[in-house]
Amino acid sequence: MAHPAIDIKSEIGPLKRVLLHRPGGELENLMPEYLERLLFDDIPYLKIAQEEHDAFCQLLRENGAEVVYLTDLVSESLTDEQVKEQFVLEYIREAGVRGEKRTAMIAQRFLSMSTHNMVSAMMAGLRKSQVRGYGRKNLTDYLADDYPFVLDPIPNLYFTRDPFAAVGNGVTIHHMHTVTRRRETLFAQYIFTHHPQYKDTPVYYDRNAESSIEGGDLLVLSPQVVAIGISQRTQPWAIEQLAKRLLSPEVGFSQVLAFDIPKNRAFMHLDTVFTMVDVDKFTMHPGISSHLRLFVLELEDGHLTITEEEESLENILKEHLNLDAVTLIKCGGGSVIDAAREQWNDGSNTFCLSPGRVVAYSRNHVTNRVMEDAGIEVLTIPSSELSRGRGGPRCMTMPLVRGAI
Repeated sequence: MAHPAIDIKSEIGPLKRVLLHRPGGELENLMPEYLERLLFDDIPYLKIAQEEHDAFCQLLRENGAEVVYLTDLVSESLTDEQVKEQFVLEYIREAGVRGEKRTAMIAQRFLSMSTHNMVSAMMAGLRKSQVRGYGRKNLTDYLADDYPFVLDPIPNLYFTRDPFAAVGNGVTIHHMHTVTRRRETLFAQYIFTHHPQYKDTPVYYDRNAESSIEGGDLLVLSPQVVAIGISQRTQPWAIEQLAKRLLSPEVGFSQVLAFDIPKNRAFMHLDTVFTMVDVDKFTMHPGISSHLRLFVLELEDGHLTITEEEESLENILKEHLNLDAVTLIKCGGGSVIDAAREQWNDGSNTFCLSPGRVVAYSRNHVTNRVMEDAGIEVLTIPSSELSRGRGGPRCMTMPLVRGAI
């Protein structure tokens, strides 16, 4: 029997199908002076980053998962020429290009390519030097004369966790916090509108909503409970709107746990604070306070209710997941130095293949050893270049189907 298109009822159920994006030309368009604009701290070496990513994909396949690629799904969604042209024009507009002639020139460039090459080229961005006859046509051009791109690259795409999230049997397509990442969700929009396998998927949040939310802040802890981080990039209003959908009878979750986490880059998303690695085991950021502010959202008689709690992460998880005990595995163990170094490389951002089996970066050897001591099987991948993007194995994956626990 074929798996449903989307089926995610936990963080740890056996992985059946997962979406990834193999890093491409977008990383070759990173420049030191524009790293902050594009949310990078360093420039990965593409050749090695691709080798590391391929090793990651192979590991997932060897452990029984079907790997699908973002570029393939987008290409398969654009078989209708009218839809393809609409997609290109929408992408160009959202990239900030102005003027009918320039828009037509860029659109023609993309539409002359094969669909797969076109999608890859759009992800990579477009240099002024690649456009024949590009010149200063308007006031914006004169003021931005030194800027080398017509279309910015989209280098964060290999973190497929953020632009949309699979929750239950549907998806949330996100309004990203930063302008530089908003085009990423356009790819998801077309997949879930036009792809033959995914076009009938229920959508619980719209990318055009006013408030931002990102996938790293969504954790499906059980078939009843979804955790969402109130973070630097996910706003309270977005959580309320999403909670109303997730708690509705047709979707079927019973609680949304909204965790108030620090609003800074060290705690960018909830999955940098903790990730689930087994039924009763979690990795955690060592810097979180002993007590967390939590808001429990539930639906009663069609109305959203909010209850505030302040408890330790351990007690919160025990209570809301009905567990007798919880093991929290600190990134870096008990060492302040090891924790700081390995948290910088997303030591607590693990990706679960099945209960008690996780993928982690090999470089975070202290945290990996602590997980093994707690009974977790740790499968490691090389990460000298992938880690430069400041995201771990969970950040790089969007599970589409998991088995039941």
